[in-house]
Amino acid sequence: MLSPQIRDLVKATAPVLKTHGVALTRHFYARMFESNPELRHVFNQGHQAGGEQQQALAGAVAAYAEHIDDPSVLAPVVARIVHKHVSLGIRPEHYPIVGKHLLASIREVLGAAATDALVDAWAAAYGQLADMLIAEEARLYADSAAKPGGWTGWRAFRVVGKQPESAEITSFYLAPADGGAVPAYRPGQYVSVRVYVPELGLMQPRQYSLSDAPGQDRLRISVKREAAGEQGPAGRVSNALHDCLQEGGVLDVAPPQGDFHLRDGAAPVVLLSGGVGLTPMVSILNHLVATDDPRQIRFVHGCRNHAVHAMKDHVNAIAAVRANVRKAVFYEEVGPGDQRGRDYDHAGRVDLCAIREQALVPGADYYLCGPAGFMRAQRQALADLGVAADRIHAEAFGSGGAPA
Repeated sequence: MLSPQIRDLVKATAPVLKTHGVALTRHFYARMFESNPELRHVFNQGHQAGGEQQQALAGAVAAYAEHIDDPSVLAPVVARIVHKHVSLGIRPEHYPIVGKHLLASIREVLGAAATDALVDAWAAAYGQLADMLIAEEARLYADSAAKPGGWTGWRAFRVVGKQPESAEITSFYLAPADGGAVPAYRPGQYVSVRVYVPELGLMQPRQYSLSDAPGQDRLRISVKREAAGEQGPAGRVSNALHDCLQEGGVLDVAPPQGDFHLRDGAAPVVLLSGGVGLTPMVSILNHLVATDDPRQIRFVHGCRNHAVHAMKDHVNAIAAVRANVRKAVFYEEVGPGDQRGRDYDHAGRVDLCAIREQALVPGADYYLCGPAGFMRAQRQALADLGVAADRIHAEAFGSGGAPA
């Protein structure tokens, strides 16, 4: 346990970290990568270049300082971090490296304000946090290794199928190159994959949701090609997968992880997705169908237009024969050839108020996945419609969450 004096010193830095945390984390990453360039293979350099990772870490450090008296408040955030660390292969030996550069950055960025007492307090606080994360990660590593067909670290998978799903999204079917089994996973979870990026001279990892039901002899990921645009440069890994990874090719894959998944129980399920956020939702839907689950299921999806609408025929086919499955698809742009009921059901962005009689199911669990703006809008809509916060489960794409 940290002493009251240490907790007070750490907590007192929270306002400073909220204001200047990004400067601190930017300095930290630059310092660490200069001294330990091998870690650039572990971190998403696209998020580094765009600043997302620095912002995510700054927010996490400030939140830890603010809640140092009761870190259990951050349990959901910690769970997400732990799953991502295990998916990326973070090991106990990495923590002293991070701690060294974080403490040095506190001194170098805060200057005279970083007294010996403050740095010592943060060293103790970081040690406590590191011990907690290492223990949880050890549990997940052990669970991954103990499953039939399980493993830790990277494992070679062969592409046994490649299927375009839309103008932007392609599915890759992956089977273990060693001929072994595929472990069970929870519908909604993701895997990390890594490829060599020549422009960076680095192996680069990315997380992608598993897009099919568990219990098969292969995994499926469905990857959106990230084109260059106002939001940033083209995605190096997604484009490499689309352009270079063909049937017969081999890809490094980490074991399934993620705290976003179908909950246990028999509660009705409402699946809300935007764009490529439908991938974990299709995994959940396929699992419920494969197990002949009788609960009520709602599949609500929004996308720009017909060209980028992935897995349309698959979802339509399920809804056509399953009385307990109802779908609602929103197109922002309805084309002249689009047919209501076949291609889309509603024009515009996803509007839960407009379909409340269909989307709101008593006692349901609500699962959200998509871009940040979509997630904020749907979470607020659900709250406005009276859905309790503990019934809303969300997966965000980007550096602060899972798959990107």
